[in-house]
Amino acid sequence: MNKTDKMLARKEGRVGYVIFNNPERHNAVSLDMWEATVAILEGYAKDDEVRVVVLTGAGGKAFISGADISRFEDERANEEATARYNATVERAYSTLDQFPKPTIAMIRGYCIGGGLGFAVACDLRICSEGSRFALPAAKLGLGYGFPGLKRFIDVIGPAFTKEIFFTGRQFDAAEAREMGLVNRVRPDAEVEPFVRSYADAIAENAPLTIGATKFIVGEALKDASERDLKRCAELVKRCFASADYEEGRKAFMEKRKPRFTGK
Repeated sequence: MNKTDKMLARKEGRVGYVIFNNPERHNAVSLDMWEATVAILEGYAKDDEVRVVVLTGAGGKAFISGADISRFEDERANEEATARYNATVERAYSTLDQFPKPTIAMIRGYCIGGGLGFAVACDLRICSEGSRFALPAAKLGLGYGFPGLKRFIDVIGPAFTKEIFFTGRQFDAAEAREMGLVNRVRPDAEVEPFVRSYADAIAENAPLTIGATKFIVGEALKDASERDLKRCAELVKRCFASADYEEGRKAFMEKRKPRFTGK
């Protein structure tokens, strides 16, 4: 599925994992890693066995620390190469942002620059107490485009978005939780088992309900003129017409766990 050993994909039950595997560089991401990320995500989107996707970094010291600057001479040597690089990165972000299934960023250690932007494109973020977050664009003179900033605003609001970008400083896990940047903070040793059980619990729930919820929340964040309310209503109607709805009612009456099929 992937073309580089710097990206790993594995399935555990109904959960698909996307692992950034460049720990010697704090999981800094190169062009081939972004390309492989898109391929892995597209594969999981089509795989009916996968109901939740967890994205994380290998080694336990970083989620993603940003771009792999050591590869810039190869990947951004001229205008054409830079345009290709930027298009590939944006495709990775948009693929994650528009992914039809729940996505969870499991963050341990550094979550910096493009890594933080990528984590914000996930549905949920769960981090270790030792995690550190920063987006140092203002320390480097980089411009940050509308789609990326909009994702931050949607998650944490305009004031905290400005604070992160204006200061460029590192925030600890407690500050990230206060801002709403992360959903949950756990002791370092507990993060992986917590995320595993969290993802498994989501995967056991009705996929049509979760898919409809994700789509409708996404529409709610758009301007009113751009919302597809007809599609929202169709997805809700599909839930009520599903075999899973019947199974959910039956399981409740029989006092057992439901077995949802997504149909």
